[in-house]
Amino acid sequence: MTLFLAGVYLVMLAGVGAWSARRVRGPRDYFIAGQRAGLWAVGLSTMSAAFSAFVFLGGPGLAYRVGAGSLFIALPVGFTAAFLCWTLARPLREMSADGSVFTVADVLARRFDDRRVQGLAACCVLAGVVGYLGLQLKALGVLFQSVFGISSLPLAVALGAAVILAYSLFGGMLAGLYTDVLQGAIMLAGAALLCAHAVHTAGGPDAVLSSVAGSEAFGPGFLDPDGRLPQATLAGFFLVFGVGVAGQPHMVHKFFMIADVQRLRFLPAIIGGAQSLCLLVWLGLGLAIPALVAQGRLAPVAQADKATLAYLAELAPAALAGVAMAALLAAIMSTADSFMNIGAAALMRDLPRALGRPLRDEVLAARGATVALTGVAAAFALAYGDLIAALGTFSFSTFAAGLAPVLLIGLAWPRVGAAAAGASIAVGTGLNLGLEFLARNDLFPGALGMAPGTLPGAVSLSVSFLILLTMTWLRPDPREESA
Repeated sequence: MTLFLAGVYLVMLAGVGAWSARRVRGPRDYFIAGQRAGLWAVGLSTMSAAFSAFVFLGGPGLAYRVGAGSLFIALPVGFTAAFLCWTLARPLREMSADGSVFTVADVLARRFDDRRVQGLAACCVLAGVVGYLGLQLKALGVLFQSVFGISSLPLAVALGAAVILAYSLFGGMLAGLYTDVLQGAIMLAGAALLCAHAVHTAGGPDAVLSSVAGSEAFGPGFLDPDGRLPQATLAGFFLVFGVGVAGQPHMVHKFFMIADVQRLRFLPAIIGGAQSLCLLVWLGLGLAIPALVAQGRLAPVAQADKATLAYLAELAPAALAGVAMAALLAAIMSTADSFMNIGAAALMRDLPRALGRPLRDEVLAARGATVALTGVAAAFALAYGDLIAALGTFSFSTFAAGLAPVLLIGLAWPRVGAAAAGASIAVGTGLNLGLEFLARNDLFPGALGMAPGTLPGAVSLSVSFLILLTMTWLRPDPREESA
């Protein structure tokens, strides 16, 4: 049953891609879906692009390893939908109204009238895309191993990448929009069903909490608000995933697609409601799986990222496992196709324009770049060798540190100049990459004198904001000079 449903789902996605490819008539269709999307389509697409394997596999896996403290990543969802829509949705949609703004780098190039800012933004996007797309491909490989019995992870990753390319490569963001709506609905149904079944199987909420608290393997600290994480890490999670959400191109890119800007006031409720419902899978499985292990009904999970898959294989009925696998595929693929298109646009539209050499056929070039980026991202993810949630946090932080300050403050404050914007993007992106390298080699806390557990992304985001504000305050007000 599980194999059959997964196969049907993949065939449906390939069909959507083929249908969408015939409707792509130019860059506006390929990069921003022709700006014909309704609010429900944009809302579900935003949710499904944001909530990927990070939530369905990485979330329960991180909870299994570090306890309730992992939920600090999810807490900002209570306000981020409204925060995003009220600060960025209308400005971005209005800037793209003339049909010439397709990317975040386009927005910054127009705002600052500086090709260097556009180029730096494109580089930031590419750095984050490699990590985030790689996360999806690695998760898809793990899932394909479980569903189709493939022993080799690299082979499973390659097959998963081929499936996503089948509908994303030719249909672009237009195909991504339509598949995201389908995938978003499947994700919501799967998350609610998985949460309810897992908690019920573990004996209900009281049994879940008492089983975990009384377990020697997990212990009472597992359920403490900070779990097994330092408080500095928790504060970093809240900062990066709360404020840094404004720098996520796969989310803010959806605002370019809205057909009716006058109805934006309804969008926060759609995005926020869908995200809250989807996060039930993190909360439910993240607590129920440790409880089931403590009860002796589920074997201890050797690889935390496979906690969800272990539950589905051993305790879920076939019908639920089929729905859950479809939801997992939807979560992974909806995000992967967004990053394929965003990364290709950065590489073949934004960078050439920043260098003063725009390509004649950007759509054709973007299709070729999509294949190359997918290969690079897959190789990076296989080499990274850590939890899915760890790779997701690094990638999210790269976007946050590089783009959130300049989008939040730079678009709203006329005094911000190109030099401050460029420095913020360059330092934020570069610092996050550097600190991640040091942290991966156990050099970050001691080398920089930081408290143990300091999240590299939180430091990078804070420094990026500081640079933007300091350089802006030190710059003479152009309005005073002109007077």
